[in-house]
Amino acid sequence: MKQEEQLSRIIEKVVVSDDLHAKWLNSLSMMENTGARKISKYEHPVNTTLIVLKHAAEEARHAYYLKKQIGKLTKGCPDYSYPYLLAPIESHHYLNMLDVEACRYLKNTLHLEGRALKHGAYLLVTYSIEVRADMLYGIYQEALTRHKSKVNVKSIIAEEEGHLAEMERMLVQFHPEWEKLAADVCEIEIRLFNLWVSAIDKI
Repeated sequence: MKQEEQLSRIIEKVVVSDDLHAKWLNSLSMMENTGARKISKYEHPVNTTLIVLKHAAEEARHAYYLKKQIGKLTKGCPDYSYPYLLAPIESHHYLNMLDVEACRYLKNTLHLEGRALKHGAYLLVTYSIEVRADMLYGIYQEALTRHKSKVNVKSIIAEEEGHLAEMERMLVQFHPEWEKLAADVCEIEIRLFNLWVSAIDKI
């Protein structure tokens, strides 16, 4: 609950300032775009499923949608360079470090390598991110509604909920102890997310 309260407080401060709000949207857009690029990199050149294609397309759409919302607030934030992000170092490192640490965890725990390692990391990292997105975008939308903002993320919330259900189905097929694996990777994500939130809290 403490984490959600801290995030709620940060978002309250963000949505009442067009400059901070634009950088917040840009930071989220950058992270969605990072996710889309990671999924595209993970895709097998031949054996790519409809779900993976759908997920990559939707993450890219989220990045575009969030970026476009900035136009309702300001003409700034032309790209993802540091001056246009909140906590730029932590924002850039969040997904990258989650990916690295999840791969290390799978190597040590299941002794996976090669394509199997990439597949396991894709499933578990994506699952942990979808759990986070469900919380973050929910709190964000509540603040947007409360402040009667021109910005909204309702369409993203609906799609992220669908992603989470898809990841759970794929994880069931991946490993019989998927819940334990997912819980461990979610613990990694929580630690990295706390670093990101703490950095933003200093603005």
